[in-house]
Amino acid sequence: MIIFGIILLIVGLVLKIGILWTIGIILAVIGLALWILGSVGHAVGGRSHYW
Repeated sequence: MIIFGIILLIVGLVLKIGILWTIGIILAVIGLALWILGSVGHAVGGRSHYW
């Protein structure tokens, strides 16, 4: 999810498409939040870790 968000950020920036930029930011932030929650030991979506 983080990588996909970063890809959308780059594509949105290069092609100057605002909606891709916005979706990329949202996906990257959600991915980072899930990664941090999973790494500190909280269960995320029924899993004890998030990838």
